[in-house]
Amino acid sequence: MGSKVHLVHHLDADELHLLYKAVTDATERTHLQIIWLLTSGRSAQFVAEVTGYTPRWVSVIVGRYNEAGVELALVAQPRNPGARPLLDACQQRRLRDSLGDPPPNRGLWMGRSVAQWIAGMLGRLVSPRRGIDYLGRFGFTRQVPRPRHAEANALAQEIFKARFRRRVQALQQEDPTTPLEVWAMDEHRVGLKPVLRRV
Repeated sequence: MGSKVHLVHHLDADELHLLYKAVTDATERTHLQIIWLLTSGRSAQFVAEVTGYTPRWVSVIVGRYNEAGVELALVAQPRNPGARPLLDACQQRRLRDSLGDPPPNRGLWMGRSVAQWIAGMLGRLVSPRRGIDYLGRFGFTRQVPRPRHAEANALAQEIFKARFRRRVQALQQEDPTTPLEVWAMDEHRVGLKPVLRRV
């Protein structure tokens, strides 16, 4: 868009300035500001930078003003309705119901398995990313297994669990009337020195 813009003389700069000051709607006010600044001799590039509009949209407003005056120039930009959703409401309900059961390959629902379900419904390929989007939309969260220590000994852990279970059962049998509580402390913070109290 060039710096010089042809404007049909519907109103002079002072009249446009008064209208600009009187309008309360933000969109209409900006459209009037564009016409007023251009009528006052400002360049189209300057007007686009000041108002935050693209030069193409400034030219659209100028074209409307030249065609039918201020009334048409004040018409708001039509809103972009966006793309049509991948699944309609009925298909989304079917997907939500299906997520209540295990996936066909067992295990957990993942982005890939949801995308495959959607692909079967629509008859075309669907990105795994869309499967993740629908899982998040339905309130599902990412499930990650708890990390294991690199030097963990599975056999030693099982032996400890078995011995500990027998010890707890023996204590319960010694005095069945006294409630027995088992407490564990996780080393989750480096440098934390908790106070141990014994009763």
